[in-house]
Amino acid sequence: MRTEGEKNVKSTVSRAVVTATVTVALGLTAACGGGGDSDDSGDGKKPSKSATSAQPKEEPKPEPKEKAALSSAELEKAVLASGDLKGYKVEKLSAEDMPELTVPVKPSACQALADMFMFTSDPRAAARVGRSMTGPDELDATVISFALLAHKEGAAKNVMDDLRTATEKCESYEDVGSKFGEVAPLTAPKLGDDAISYKLVGLIDDQKTPMSFTVVRSDSTLVAFYSINLLKPKAFGVPEKVVKAQVTKLEKQ
Repeated sequence: MRTEGEKNVKSTVSRAVVTATVTVALGLTAACGGGGDSDDSGDGKKPSKSATSAQPKEEPKPEPKEKAALSSAELEKAVLASGDLKGYKVEKLSAEDMPELTVPVKPSACQALADMFMFTSDPRAAARVGRSMTGPDELDATVISFALLAHKEGAAKNVMDDLRTATEKCESYEDVGSKFGEVAPLTAPKLGDDAISYKLVGLIDDQKTPMSFTVVRSDSTLVAFYSINLLKPKAFGVPEKVVKAQVTKLEKQ
């Protein structure tokens, strides 16, 4: 018997497919001056005490303070809304589309990818907001889903590392009856403090569904996108202008 979390995952996968059919010391070099050889009867002057005194030691710089996780209210202010990007309509994702709990998958090397499909992660985010977006072209069946995930900065870095490792080691996995494979890295946008893009292909209801993912870390917050286009599978992808608009709005908060 499936758990409630598994039902939510299966429901989310199905909804995604249905919707898609209609997202890099201070070095001080002491100059050693040769003063020439001298004997006791020489007229050379001895270096002054001040000149030979040791340089004072620099105090160690304090470690930069880790950025705290943003609150739900701060995420709500930072997330894109209709009108922020001309021609794009933004709607709120339901709680069912963003389940709180993750569902373990095999092999475990693929877990980070399966989690991000649901905008979840390990460690879990302190707060999340999610949205879906459609573009100005009514004939374009691309559907973009995106979320802001609030973490402590160290945790956010760990999630990015796990995703990057998964794109290198994961080949395929099964998640509540749906199969995913053909995992491959894509060129990531030069945004935020770190970014990763990758693709995977889902076999959902016997239909191949290419999906494009982009995740950007800005300080302690992750900006995660994925897109699906069943009508034009080869045209799938998250437009960089959309990702840039969201990262820019977040960084202005």
